[in-house]
Order: sequence, then C-alpha cells, then structure tokens
Amino acid sequence: MSSTSSLKLLAQALAGVFDNQQQAQDNPTWFVPTRVWQYPLSQPIDGHYAIFIEQAPLLKLEQPYRQRLMLLSHPDGMPLQVVYRAFRHPEAIAGAAREPQRLQSLQSQDFIELPGCCLQVIQASDRFIANPPQEARCCFDYQGKTRQVELGFDVTPDCLYSRDRGIDPDSGKGLWGALMGAYEYRKHHPFPLPETWTDLP
Repeated sequence: MSSTSSLKLLAQALAGVFDNQQQAQDNPTWFVPTRVWQYPLSQPIDGHYAIFIEQAPLLKLEQPYRQRLMLLSHPDGMPLQVVYRAFRHPEAIAGAAREPQRLQSLQSQDFIELPGCCLQVIQASDRFIANPPQEARCCFDYQGKTRQVELGFDVTPDCLYSRDRGIDPDSGKGLWGALMGAYEYRKHHPFPLPETWTDLP
C-alpha cells in the first residue's frame, strides 16, 4: 500500500466523535465516562495535515479540557508518524470541537512544540498501532510543574484504544488515564477528511 493510502486510512480512522460510555458503565472504578472529538483541520500546519483533539466528561460536555493538536506524516522510508503540539492559550480554543468554524484561523504560531511527544505508527491487519520511539519522553510544564505522559494508541475504523497515562516523572508511578488498560472509545460519528486533503504527503 502506498504511503498516501496508509496515511489517509489512518486519518480516516482517527477522525470522529468517540466515547467510552459502555466501558465506564462496566467498570466505573477505573474508567471515567469521556467524550473525545478528533476534528481534521482544513489547513495544514507546518506542511502537515492536522487533527484537533479535545475531550470532556460525558456528563459535563460544557467543561472540555486537554486541547491539543496531532500532526500526521509519512517520511520516506520511515513509519507513519504522529507528533503532538500544545496550544499556547488552550482556554481561548476550549469548546471548539463543537464549533469547528473556530478552528479555521489556527496557524503554526498558536502552538507549542512538545519534544518527545511523538509516536511511530505501524499498520496491522485490522488496525494501526502507535507507540513512542525508544527513549522518547513526553514532558511539558503545567502550573509550574513538570508533567510527563506516556502516549500510545491502537485505532480501527470503529474504535480508538487510548493508552495515554500521566506518570510521575521522578517515580514513574501512574497518576491518571489508562492505569488499568486502554480506554476504549467507540466512534459514534465520523468526520470526513477535508477536500484540501487531496494530496496527502
């Protein structure tokens, strides 16, 4: 399969509205009911196709959080890659997943690079599997403290299995997220890729 076809299939699998309502009902101790929006931007960011990500408690959709950007690429001779960026002013973009017209003006200067916050993606028979490169550490500053996140996901056309979890950068102890296995987000509504995504890199 060509790199263009693989990247398009990955993007199509990632784009949509997801939630883990069933998983949270089955195991409420460990899984918080959450909705995730992954909305593809019509404009490239630094020459890459990008997906805006936002999530919210399923019972409090008016309180979105964890806004971030996912850049997709397929460098020659290398695996598919996902690179994450943070918003300089996340409070200014909060809620945009449900008002996507607000995303049309986003530009490179609206984001902060996150060294180490990247994934390499391989394509299996029925899914894409994304894991960080060896020795990669995804760290960022938040409220005056260094935070670390272990990233990773599997995605099929119908489900996103998120392995993201926050960890203590000193002890390595898990603090939040997928502490007892992946969050299983079922796709309820797909987002079509923009017409501008006709020449995927």
